[in-house]
Amino acid sequence: MTPSDNRDGGAVVVTGVSSGIGYAIARLLTTRGFTVFGSVRKGADADRVRDVLGPSFVPLIFDVRDDAAIERAARDVRERIGKTRLRGLVNNAGIGSNAPLLHQPIDDIRAALDVNLVGPLRVTQAFGPMLGTDESLEGPPGRIVNISSVGGTVAAPFMGAYAASKRGLEAASDSLRVELLPFGVDVIVIAPGFFESSIRDSDPSDFARYDATPFGAAYRRYAKIFDAGVAQAWPAARLAELVATVLTTAKPNAHYFAGPPGKFAIWMMSRMPRRMRTAAAAKRFGVLADR
Repeated sequence: MTPSDNRDGGAVVVTGVSSGIGYAIARLLTTRGFTVFGSVRKGADADRVRDVLGPSFVPLIFDVRDDAAIERAARDVRERIGKTRLRGLVNNAGIGSNAPLLHQPIDDIRAALDVNLVGPLRVTQAFGPMLGTDESLEGPPGRIVNISSVGGTVAAPFMGAYAASKRGLEAASDSLRVELLPFGVDVIVIAPGFFESSIRDSDPSDFARYDATPFGAAYRRYAKIFDAGVAQAWPAARLAELVATVLTTAKPNAHYFAGPPGKFAIWMMSRMPRRMRTAAAAKRFGVLADR
């Protein structure tokens, strides 16, 4: 990391702050002198988080699939910040999605793409002008931090919909980073492995649902490996520290891996020939054991 460019302070929008990683990010940033506008979907969550985080936290109530609610929230933030630009937008809200793709309901696949890929783009379109493209505002340009996943680089079996949504988010981030260069707005991707979060609770997957399919036994083995990874999850506060550093360091990287299974392991997997990667995944998850 490079030294800080004294970017502490200012206003940051963070999506999905009711629990898990988003809550940890909002909590840390409020202690670092930022005003955090944090999105939740329920009024009760807005009250609960505001009571804990205090006056530096301003709740925004919207679902990342609700265009009208996002636009209302953006207008509210614009009125509150006046002529000053946002210092950051952290697209954190997301859901899990695990299933054999051949049998996963299309509605579940669509939901993963809508929340994890289209959702951040909706939010970015609404708040992006406040980061730097609206030249009537004052102050240094802000930064966009998109929370992806290691699955955006290496797609495990039975995570196809989730991995597709995160790989799409990374592709969109790469494109947007170039488009926003003239305005000084940077786009940074953070790809977490296993961190303590509520994303498993938001996952509509039912492992027993696919027992009668040809993938039943392999999917059960996948579930055990997945749960073993969850058991090794790092505290969400560690990812929040990385987000704070990315928002404040003078020259952040464009992409970060964080948490288990480790940066080197993911780096190595991503550079394997695809057939070799397929064979390695098949062996790890035992997908040929029943044939």
